[in-house]
Amino acid sequence: MGARLSLDESVRVVVVGGGFGGTAAASLLQSWAVPFVLVDVRDAFHHNVAALRAAVESGFAKKTFISYSVTFGDSFRQGKVVAVDPERQQVVLSDGEELHYSHLILATGSDGPFPGKFNQVIGMESAIQTYDDMVKEVEKSQRILVVGGGAAGVEMAAEIKTEYPDKEVTLIHSKTALADVELLPSVRQVVKEILLRKGVRLLLGEKVSDIENLRPNQFQKDMVVRTERGTEVVVDMVVLCTGIKINSSAYAAAFGDKMASNGALKVNKHLQVEGYENIYAIGDCADLKEPKMAYHAGLHANIAVTNIINSLTQKPLKTYEPGSLTFLLSMGRDDGVGQVNGYYVGRLLVTIAKSRDLFVSKSWKNMGQTMPS
Repeated sequence: MGARLSLDESVRVVVVGGGFGGTAAASLLQSWAVPFVLVDVRDAFHHNVAALRAAVESGFAKKTFISYSVTFGDSFRQGKVVAVDPERQQVVLSDGEELHYSHLILATGSDGPFPGKFNQVIGMESAIQTYDDMVKEVEKSQRILVVGGGAAGVEMAAEIKTEYPDKEVTLIHSKTALADVELLPSVRQVVKEILLRKGVRLLLGEKVSDIENLRPNQFQKDMVVRTERGTEVVVDMVVLCTGIKINSSAYAAAFGDKMASNGALKVNKHLQVEGYENIYAIGDCADLKEPKMAYHAGLHANIAVTNIINSLTQKPLKTYEPGSLTFLLSMGRDDGVGQVNGYYVGRLLVTIAKSRDLFVSKSWKNMGQTMPS
């Protein structure tokens, strides 16, 4: 990588969204010396793979936010994209500024409840403080309820129980099997066994009835939470690990007819948005038949940037094929389970590969910065 291309003046790639896909794309463009602008509403990359641990382990949050401007300098622009104009090849920011592009990479990601996702538009230091504040709330709470038993919910319950073995942790999940449906049945079964071994109480096939009235992430002694079946749980804190929704507001008006029902953009095998050769969608906002994961977003970024470069140098475009699933579940820093290329992997491998540091050091290295100790 990194050979300089001789490009004409008109080339300028705009990358919308600085999550795992967007920052990977920006780093690749930087290494090829392709002119680009990365736009994100916040001032720092959030390594949200480690967000759940940052909510329970004191002092960990500072390792999960990494400044964009330190890495990308003047190629970073803090702002909110409110519209895309594909005819004029411009993106419009909320302050009215228009950024012209020759190529566009949409990497707007997805949103969900805190602490798994961080959705406030505040500076990096305040964001870190928000997580450190949650740690204090967790410390005060003896009985904690986790709502949702997908990947985030099971990892959250395991993180709390690993850091605070004496706390009572209950997990409520509307389905009977835990974690993601794409996973091997053997992996999903071991997730359940790990939680039971750690002492998590499981209420499966149950739905919380008054979820919008709960005040999550705050210590509130003796809260009574009811399920639709009438089960009552008395807790001191509730953590929501429920549905993820795609961030489509930047492009919904321009590409309404190119969107799947969940708001993701329909793409071809080159990850180009249907009907556009110079617009790509990567990460969670690309409509692909695979789970929404940081790992996949990085693979998409590589395809999109390679294809932009290949299109400029008259080379054939690369295709993206969702492969056999690789999915690692960190169940606290000392346990985990998952699969690699469709094959089961157990505790030892997952703990070494993911659970110990949740790939934070990899993100700091990718951003060319030194991780705080």
